[in-house]
Amino acid sequence: MKNYHRRGFRLRGNTLVLLFIFFLIGLFLHYGGRSQPVVAFWNDVRSLVGLGPARHERIGNNPYKAPEPTNDGDVASDRRTDDESEASDNGSNSSVPTPGSGGKTLFDFEKRPGFILPAHKTGDEIIEHSGYTLRFRDQYKVADWVAYPLLPEEINGDTDREGSRFTPDPAVPTGSALPSDYTKSGYDRGHLAPAGDFKYSRKMMQETFFMSNMTPQAPQFNRGIWKELEGQVRAWGLRDRGIYVITGPVLKPGLPTIGKVNEVSVPEKFYKVLLYCDSPNIRMIGFLLNNEASDQPLTSFVVPVSQIEQLTGITFFPFIPADMAQRLKNQSRSAMVDAWFR
Repeated sequence: MKNYHRRGFRLRGNTLVLLFIFFLIGLFLHYGGRSQPVVAFWNDVRSLVGLGPARHERIGNNPYKAPEPTNDGDVASDRRTDDESEASDNGSNSSVPTPGSGGKTLFDFEKRPGFILPAHKTGDEIIEHSGYTLRFRDQYKVADWVAYPLLPEEINGDTDREGSRFTPDPAVPTGSALPSDYTKSGYDRGHLAPAGDFKYSRKMMQETFFMSNMTPQAPQFNRGIWKELEGQVRAWGLRDRGIYVITGPVLKPGLPTIGKVNEVSVPEKFYKVLLYCDSPNIRMIGFLLNNEASDQPLTSFVVPVSQIEQLTGITFFPFIPADMAQRLKNQSRSAMVDAWFR
């Protein structure tokens, strides 16, 4: 009987097994820095063929909700990522540029140390992090202001939120709130200094997840009009090559509280104060919003900065000469809208 052999190349079973093993090894080497390499590979394949994210990933997605911490949030995560930048490693404020860079001309008062910080007293809990500074109010377990320069270099960085976790702030002597204080409270852990403003480095972004930078915000507010305002501020930071930002809640005795361990005050209102400087040009604008959902345009929340000072008892940009400060802080809504939204 004649034996017939099929011509051409044929892979034997063992060869297929070896190829599959090599494929798996390559897959894990390539995606090894991610928690779920097979899922990451599948997501990449879907994006290449244009399928987009799965339906369950689109519905109910909340970019402001980081993973719940273990042990009620008492243990801070010390994970690092492979894309951590050199600026993150040195931990020095000297590496962070200022709004005076990029060809802009500084006013003399901008050169004073701590120019951006609101007026404060000796003994206040002033907490400095790599990208922002805040004043913590232990009475309310939240900060009443955070201040920082917002720069194109920080906005256009390549750091993302993946792997970031809400953690207690180790720099607060009296102790910040815990992530678990917000759990099942009905309120978001709302950023004052947004993570999206600090893509400059992994360290700077992770520090925005300290609980000292969080305040209880209604979900519809945090994920709606507040998010829209944060995006508008970043657009101005890019357009104007840097601005100064101060953000905070309006705090007062008698506010409702949440918390399993700490009594964290729930603000009724939030504000933002923005300043643009490029001598001799200067402009200021204030926003005041209720902690609730809104479909009104951002321009409807513009108020004179002097009104925010009266509500909060805080003096913003105290080093600006008095006559100039009075003019900037008492501008009409129409004048500020024209100067910033045009």
